[in-house]
Amino acid sequence: MITQEEKIVMRAVALCHKPLLKPEEALIYTNLERTQLAKRCEEAHVYKNAAGYYEREQLDAMMRGQTLPLSIQAKPTHGKSVKF
Repeated sequence: MITQEEKIVMRAVALCHKPLLKPEEALIYTNLERTQLAKRCEEAHVYKNAAGYYEREQLDAMMRGQTLPLSIQAKPTHGKSVKF
């Protein structure tokens, strides 16, 4: 479990100028619980990139209620490994 102090530090880092957010940081940034974030991301077509990070621009668009056009969406991997 995350302590209150760790949560404050993570929020400060997430709200800085990071273009990519870890899933835990995305939860704090959007102020949503895990299932709410997953549901809203699916509705807005926001997916993690191959490294497992969310793009902050996409999260901002999702929170404004916008659905991302297909040209800028990351493709969902659904648990498949990505080889480079």
